Amino acid sequence: MADSKLKIDIRRNAILEALRRDGKVYVTQLSESLGVTPVTIRNDLDTLERDGYLIRMSGGAVYSNRSSEKAESSSNSAVSCQKEKEAIAKTISRMIKDGDTLFINSGTTTQFIATELKGLTNLNIVTNSLSVAMTLGGVASFRVILLGGEINSQYAFTYGADAQEKLSHYHADWAILAVDGIGAVNGITTHHAEEAVLDRMMINSAANVIIAADHTKIGRTGFLRVCDCSEGITLVTDNSEITSELKELTASGINVVMA
Repeated sequence: MADSKLKIDIRRNAILEALRRDGKVYVTQLSESLGVTPVTIRNDLDTLERDGYLIRMSGGAVYSNRSSEKAESSSNSAVSCQKEKEAIAKTISRMIKDGDTLFINSGTTTQFIATELKGLTNLNIVTNSLSVAMTLGGVASFRVILLGGEINSQYAFTYGADAQEKLSHYHADWAILAVDGIGAVNGITTHHAEEAVLDRMMINSAANVIIAADHTKIGRTGFLRVCDCSEGITLVTDNSEITSELKELTASGINVVMA
């Protein structure tokens, strides 16, 4: 029995490693590479999804941010990750002026940003993130608009036609977006297909665009493409060593700011 459990753990760790490396996995490929049936792989993916490690899609699964958080917790590096996101949030908050209008999407990094923004006054915020709306809704001088629509209860954001129709009425000084990947070749990407349309609309309707992404997102490709990397977009990332990927992003026109 113990040997069987060990084999299961080894197999599921292999699946998670493939997810961390590639961003997505497919049942047929995993079945062949791990030497088990597709039914076994589907059971593994279902279990890992329940535990918050991945998001199931047709034929496979994509990486979940919660997988990174769980891995960091198990290796005692969660505090370091939190500090990096806090540094990014502080840097972004200094770029915003009192009275600005902001689009903010969902994500753990934008939650940190929302906390830092509470030090400003008279902001207008349009968001599809329930947690961002709750964090900023209590600030007396802020006007917070939560986009209506369908709710993704697992990740606490709204999406769909109603949210898109509401968002189409607004223009912002800044779009502040957390993403799952950014690279010179594959552009800006996300794992949430239902939120990608809103991200794209926020980018197109804002005078300035800020991508908030720690170093683990640099060079990674998420499930769905949001847009190209181009001039007019600012990437705020943590102060890690300058990589070839960051140099390529700069060459593509991205303004890279180190927190």
